[in-house]
Amino acid sequence: MADSELQLIARRIRSFPDFPKPGVLFRDISPLLKDPDSFRASISLLARHLKKTHGSKIDYIAGVDSRGFLFGPSLAQELGLGCVLIRKRGKLPGPTVHASYTLEYGKAELEIQRDALEPGQRVVVVDDLLATGGTMRAACELLGQVQAQVLECISLVELTSLKGRETLGTVPFFSLLQYE
Repeated sequence: MADSELQLIARRIRSFPDFPKPGVLFRDISPLLKDPDSFRASISLLARHLKKTHGSKIDYIAGVDSRGFLFGPSLAQELGLGCVLIRKRGKLPGPTVHASYTLEYGKAELEIQRDALEPGQRVVVVDDLLATGGTMRAACELLGQVQAQVLECISLVELTSLKGRETLGTVPFFSLLQYE
């Protein structure tokens, strides 16, 4: 069953060369989001992985701005958990902490509300895609600043040639689909 679900998901990812700039091959998840069966399969497979790997040890799912927001709440609901938001800087009210990072085609900053989590709470970070790993690493740094424990980072797609997994250091990483 998992293989057929994974094939269903893979058929819904399309590629756009030279977007957003020359030399970048953009992996578009829009067709997956349009297809309820594919999206449901992606959430189901990610949830199965987390249940198998962590059991009931996860306290929250953290969705990373912006496409991680598409997977984070659905995954959290599937697991019976809450979801916290890691946003681009300047988008959250109240006291926040922030971290800067480098993208494969620029620089950015992320933030989380200072009171989003209690010290020691266990979190899984989710985003749609792992490229160079800068965004995920910044998310992990933010969670460290609020003294949360990052159990794992997960994504739908991983661009293996960019070695983003290595950027995460000792934080475990899982992806459903890998592309060169």
